[in-house]
Amino acid sequence: MNSVPINKRIGHTRLIPVAVIDDPARAAEAAKAVAAGGVDILEITLRTPAGLAAIEKAAAACPDMLIGAGTVLNLEACREALDRGARFIVSPGYDPALVEYCLKRGTPVFPGCVTPTEITAALNAGLETLKFFPANVYGGVKAIKALSGPFPGVQFIPTGGIDLSNLQEFLIPQVLAVGGGWLCDRKAVNAGDWSAITQACAQSRRLAAPGGP
Repeated sequence: MNSVPINKRIGHTRLIPVAVIDDPARAAEAAKAVAAGGVDILEITLRTPAGLAAIEKAAAACPDMLIGAGTVLNLEACREALDRGARFIVSPGYDPALVEYCLKRGTPVFPGCVTPTEITAALNAGLETLKFFPANVYGGVKAIKALSGPFPGVQFIPTGGIDLSNLQEFLIPQVLAVGGGWLCDRKAVNAGDWSAITQACAQSRRLAAPGGP
């Protein structure tokens, strides 16, 4: 599956586990637990000092997985994350310099865009897939459907306030994939509870499959 374009690969799985790693030594096991649940994608955020090292360890241990960097706030962090093995970049907001750099490198980048102005800027830069964060604050499914009126070609990756209880609500045609921390819970990572992560991914994978469970 490594030859499949990244956007298509994400769209096939329709899930992006978002991991906050406090100890990089646990990154490889976390990635393996996600993969055991049938999800071959993992976004490791840069919310902790361990983020970059965690990306490097997960990418090295699980070369068949699609490891990305999340919460990328500036160009310097973007460059280092890619150097450490990240294969896609996710940012909570829209940074023109960061987007331009990724596009020049041919790296998929998903900036957070929740207003018509931000979406227009992203489209004019050449992007068609955008993070929608925090989804629960900015109107959720209702907002995504409304924005799809003037922006019919855009696909969204909503994160924030989504879990097993409302996952299926977000699996609409305008959504490429749904991201969230429930798929790779921070407490479970710190406790080494790999079976909980695998179970969460497996349950979500069943819900995200065509036709549902």
